[in-house]
Amino acid sequence: MRPLEIIVVLLNSVAILALYLPVRFKPRWFGFLPSLSICITLVHLVSEHYRWQMAPSYLLTAGLFLLTLPGLLKGAESPPWRGIWAVVGGGLAFVWWLVAAALPILLPVPRLPAPPGPYPVGSVVYDWIDTGRAESYSTDPDDKRELMVQIWYPATPAPGAETGPLIDHLDVAGPAMAQFLGAPSFTLDHLSLVRTHTYPNAPLANTAVSFPVVIYSHGYLGYRTASFNAMEALASSGYIAVAIGHTYGEMFTVFSDGRVVLNNPAILPPEGRRQPGDQAAGEALEATFVADERFVMDQLERLNAGQLDSRFAGKIDLQRVGLVGVSTGGGSIVWACHLDVRCKAGLAMDGWYEPLPETVLSEPLRQPFMFMQSETKLWKSDNLARLDELYQGVGAEAYHLKLTGVLHYDFGDYPLVTPLSALLPERGALDGERTVQVINSHMLAFFDKYLKDQPTPLLNGPSPDYPEAQFDSHSP
Repeated sequence: MRPLEIIVVLLNSVAILALYLPVRFKPRWFGFLPSLSICITLVHLVSEHYRWQMAPSYLLTAGLFLLTLPGLLKGAESPPWRGIWAVVGGGLAFVWWLVAAALPILLPVPRLPAPPGPYPVGSVVYDWIDTGRAESYSTDPDDKRELMVQIWYPATPAPGAETGPLIDHLDVAGPAMAQFLGAPSFTLDHLSLVRTHTYPNAPLANTAVSFPVVIYSHGYLGYRTASFNAMEALASSGYIAVAIGHTYGEMFTVFSDGRVVLNNPAILPPEGRRQPGDQAAGEALEATFVADERFVMDQLERLNAGQLDSRFAGKIDLQRVGLVGVSTGGGSIVWACHLDVRCKAGLAMDGWYEPLPETVLSEPLRQPFMFMQSETKLWKSDNLARLDELYQGVGAEAYHLKLTGVLHYDFGDYPLVTPLSALLPERGALDGERTVQVINSHMLAFFDKYLKDQPTPLLNGPSPDYPEAQFDSHSP
């Protein structure tokens, strides 16, 4: 909870108790507590802003104020409640207060951990069209593949600059995410109040060096900013972090002109079904993600040449490109690194490897690779068998981390949203901030070693600092 919210809730609890104190035991100033709570609520609405989780507290504050107002107007203390009305009214007020206190605690305004690196973080969003590729998931045969791509980078924000939102176009994204969770459409409106550490469109850091690149690919039904904190961690540590929104495969896409495309549920068959063509559908989806990733690498070359945005001219080190992906994105980056020598290192988080062609499995990956695996039961045994085959077959240094207390949806910012996330399917028992710390620390260590040539003890073997990570590695 935010500071003024805590004060309002506490004042209301004292005001409820004060109603039952005999006048001779109650300081006169107790009668002014509801009025004080009204004033602080107004300040809260101006400075911290409204959120629906506080609505019961707002109503309770108003009710207590109206209850004490006659006594204030008469200049005398109202007598305490008595008899059955005191019992019933007090009980209802207390139950209402419990609800009013619980909602903002269980559904807080999330706080993103501060980025670990020395650079402030800037961000820019692009709407890119691959004119050479038809959109296979559109009903319009003339559509070309169009992607929203966000880049985080080391920045020099102007004095007084304000940070940007966690999720842009929340009016569209919020209801889509709530529907996915089976919740009312307004449930995630409070995410508009999240304060990130990212400055939109800030100037690039004025350094003589160019920065290595990490490209992020979300999972099916994920979205471009699903791992916002990880992107901030990378950019603050001296990387150009690029997140792709895989149109039709992500939960929602809002293009620069306001057009909205939601996930196409026909892309994949129902979970668990095994019919002719189902395997081909999964392979087609990952192939689309792979083509998106390679197209974005092409666009980064144009960015670095100053053709698309002059701020990045000469600042992107295209000889040091890494890929990181989650779920479907995790499988796709394996495939992309198999095809494209521009990929110098890859990190797959709980990857979906079943759709990968046999050619990818049969030929060793040439780049250093890290495979993170949760304790999820989501995957069938053949997906885990493919993971082991990929890991054992890497022709460079390879790492396999099995994370205790982590499940499939923990690879992203979901663990930070609410304490209730632990009750959701595929959310592990490990504390949210600790989950993000374990994942981000190993991610940075891996890319620091293979894109920056900065060896780290964290990759030498199991670390006592991270007992949640069951560590394995091998060299060619």
